Amino acid sequence: MGWVGRLFDARDTLARILLLDLSGIGYLVVGVHGRPGLTGTQWALAVPAFLLALLCHRRPLLNLLLQSALLAAAFPLVDDLMINQVGASWALLELTMRATRPRTIWLGAGLLAAVDLTNLIGEPVRTALTGLFGLAVTVCLPLLLGLVVRTTRELSRQAEERAEADRRRRESESRAARADERGAIARELHDVLAHHVASMVLRVGVARHVLPDLDPRVGEVFDDVHATGTAALTDLRRLVAVLRDPDGVRGDAALTAIEPSALPAALGAAVDRARQAGVVVEADVDPAVGALDAVRGQAVLRLTQEALTNVAKHAGAAARARLTVSVEDGAVHWAVSDDGRGAAPAGVPSGGGHGIVGMRERVEVLGGRLEAGPTGSGWRVRTVLPAAGPAPDTPRPRAGAPEPA
Repeated sequence: MGWVGRLFDARDTLARILLLDLSGIGYLVVGVHGRPGLTGTQWALAVPAFLLALLCHRRPLLNLLLQSALLAAAFPLVDDLMINQVGASWALLELTMRATRPRTIWLGAGLLAAVDLTNLIGEPVRTALTGLFGLAVTVCLPLLLGLVVRTTRELSRQAEERAEADRRRRESESRAARADERGAIARELHDVLAHHVASMVLRVGVARHVLPDLDPRVGEVFDDVHATGTAALTDLRRLVAVLRDPDGVRGDAALTAIEPSALPAALGAAVDRARQAGVVVEADVDPAVGALDAVRGQAVLRLTQEALTNVAKHAGAAARARLTVSVEDGAVHWAVSDDGRGAAPAGVPSGGGHGIVGMRERVEVLGGRLEAGPTGSGWRVRTVLPAAGPAPDTPRPRAGAPEPA
């Protein structure tokens, strides 16, 4: 019954009344039942009915009162009551569809029925009975149709409310599930990973002060390990805080993305760290990266850190790697490749990590596609991050997004 609601939409009342008036004019002009012509009285009653219907199309109760008055006046004056009868019945239909209180509907129907019954006063019994049956068409039919339209609208409204309630319930359940998952991850990070990282940082610090006469190069390694572990522990604590309460740190730009102007220096620090691990890194970084938006800048930094870490882990010390970052027409072209000729350090587990998966997910969120695979004797990973544009449906990286593993 959806078409009924569209046909009798309250916004189309004027169009419906206009079509009704045009139909009435056509009826009067063409004529029916072989009538020789129209009287001035019929026009005098029809024209006000047409005009009042148009003028009162937003006030159905007033329109019904006026149309009923014209109908009552037409009973003793004209024989053909079609125009005024249809006008009054249609006014009852509009009132039934749009009245805010049911009592108004029944009072309007009673008024029209009373006006129709006045025409039966003094008529023979057979004529009176016929007139009573005529009420089914002039009063009951518009009343029934109007009630059907009201019921259809109410059912449609209730269906929309139920659908909206279901949507809110699903969103609430989804948020609750994500909150539980974040809580579980936070506990694991805090109880396992953060504990071990804190232990390593503590032991390296103790070793740095306990062992006498350290070779300066060994001392540098200890200092670097201690600084790296401390930074990792700080990031882990921030990540745990975000996982436990993401809304509480959403406005912290330091956790959300790197400042664009700081990106070249951050990339340089990542390259220096890889070089300290023994990897020979050639870096070709376009100075234009300093003007990137914060979100893509963060992605470039994390991709670089993960890729160079993978080179040190899998290609090994003395491997040669090349980092290229360029900006062309607003798009960021990024790639890291290595020759695979280093000696992989002993004890490094092979496979089973989630680094490439995390990199691919980070790239896909920004609309790019990550390519990773062997090239010659080494390995290459590259991507193109599309130019930043309005993307209202793309979620911003949340504070404390997990670092690549």
